[in-house]
Amino acid sequence: MKNRVESLRKQKGISQESFARVMKVSRQTISSIENGKYNPSLELAFAISDYFQMSIEEIFIYERKV
Repeated sequence: MKNRVESLRKQKGISQESFARVMKVSRQTISSIENGKYNPSLELAFAISDYFQMSIEEIFIYERKV
């Protein structure tokens, strides 16, 4: 799933390590989400959307498979 986590995180000037601490996950998890290799749990997606004060749909781009 594509997402805007990396660009939003960088706009806030926060490192992956710091963001991971706030989200209570590993830096590797944040890296994997940013690279599209891991889809966050619904709970983590809501936490990320709350942090950026945006809707989940504004951050995570779902691409329907045909």
